[in-house]
Amino acid sequence: MFIEEVMELVELTSLHNALVGLPRVSGLSTEQRKRLTIAVELVANPSIIFMDEPTSGLDARAAAIVMRTIRNTVDTGRTVVCTIHQPSIDIFDSFDELFLMKRGGEEIYFGPIGHKGTELIKYFESIPGIAKIKDGYNPATWMLEVSTIAQEAALGINFTEIYHNSELYRRNKSLIGELSTPPPGSRDLYFPTKYSQSFITQWLACLWKQHNSYWRNPSYNAIRYVFTTLLALVNGTIFWNLGDKRGSIQQLLNAMGSMYTALMFMGMQNSQVVLPVVDTERTVFYREKFAGMYSALTYAMAQVVIEIPYTFAQAILYSVLVYSMIGFQWTAVKFIWYIFFTFFTLLCFTYYGIMVSVMTPNAHVGSVTAAATYSLWNIFAGFLITRPRLPKWYKWTYWSDPVAWALYGLMVSQFGDVDDIMDNGVSVKDFIREYSGYKHSFLPFAAIAIVGFCIVFATSFAFAIKILNFQKR
Repeated sequence: MFIEEVMELVELTSLHNALVGLPRVSGLSTEQRKRLTIAVELVANPSIIFMDEPTSGLDARAAAIVMRTIRNTVDTGRTVVCTIHQPSIDIFDSFDELFLMKRGGEEIYFGPIGHKGTELIKYFESIPGIAKIKDGYNPATWMLEVSTIAQEAALGINFTEIYHNSELYRRNKSLIGELSTPPPGSRDLYFPTKYSQSFITQWLACLWKQHNSYWRNPSYNAIRYVFTTLLALVNGTIFWNLGDKRGSIQQLLNAMGSMYTALMFMGMQNSQVVLPVVDTERTVFYREKFAGMYSALTYAMAQVVIEIPYTFAQAILYSVLVYSMIGFQWTAVKFIWYIFFTFFTLLCFTYYGIMVSVMTPNAHVGSVTAAATYSLWNIFAGFLITRPRLPKWYKWTYWSDPVAWALYGLMVSQFGDVDDIMDNGVSVKDFIREYSGYKHSFLPFAAIAIVGFCIVFATSFAFAIKILNFQKR
């Protein structure tokens, strides 16, 4: 297979089952990652490859391995263009031709290097006043030393003018003119679409990639599920069998408290743990997006979709444990509503964390930004201070709070239609309407609102990942 040929070419066959891991933390070494990056580009079978300082940050041995890989690529008939600074003799000898520029971006040499730099040395030594290279000296180092601006000033010459007046320059211009003239009957290169694959194919590929990434990162979901289980057991034991005890205001507020604590604690946990995951994935996304592998929208859709099954499993886990331990009324409709609001609240927090991650330069800034939002959502959720008691100029904060809508939906789905009379002579449904402003008839709107928040955060994430770039290059 072609993939196996590429792996053999870049000498990665022995690592074919290895996890890439995190840079300087786990997985492949820096040198192996560079070879993997080359392999990823070779899979598309390009005729030309551009590399920006492929040996930077590597020791001599690792640099030699990478250069051997690049040389193997060239030997297959492909053209490889590299930028490189002050290479060693062995690395410099791996190249066939050199395009040398001085400060200011003006070309001073473009031609063959020759074995051990013979052609390059011959050209510069032919310039009057240039010192001869010493035996065993690195041609790359010598070339940089003799072509400095200080040397130009000392010798009273201009390397750019010398090159432009050389036979080498005239030969290059002639070759450029020849190669830039299209053969008779040929047409301009045209691509009907920006990407090589359809939108659906791109999305499926991104979804498969995200699935593998999540599957190979068990600690991320393990944290969520362990925390959810512990919170469910704690909530269930604290509020044991209080779901059907609605004889007093305190009992009803206790049930409301069990919902509120679950929404805030699990939601914040989801939002916080997803921040570093998306931040790490974003680095890979930047590279693959700029390589034209897929569009930002297909990646965003894959990221949004891959969270759904994991979050749904989390919601089911919590709902089954808590609903049975607290003892809410066992009807299919009420239980489904409980799962519905729990699921979409967790999804809302998760999407919010994803959105903040791509809108901030790193996970630390994102964490601080998200924490500030949690505080506002906590205050205006309708539990610490109910909506009827909010000043008029703060009403908008309640309606713009996803936790408020989630708590609204949970309360009215469980108690909004209960006619039981409490010890104060008021029915349960009348009390929550007067105390919190909750109406059972408003349940569908609460459901639409919490789904709407998920859509807004997911859409904002897609928009941000498309236009924002925090890479420092």
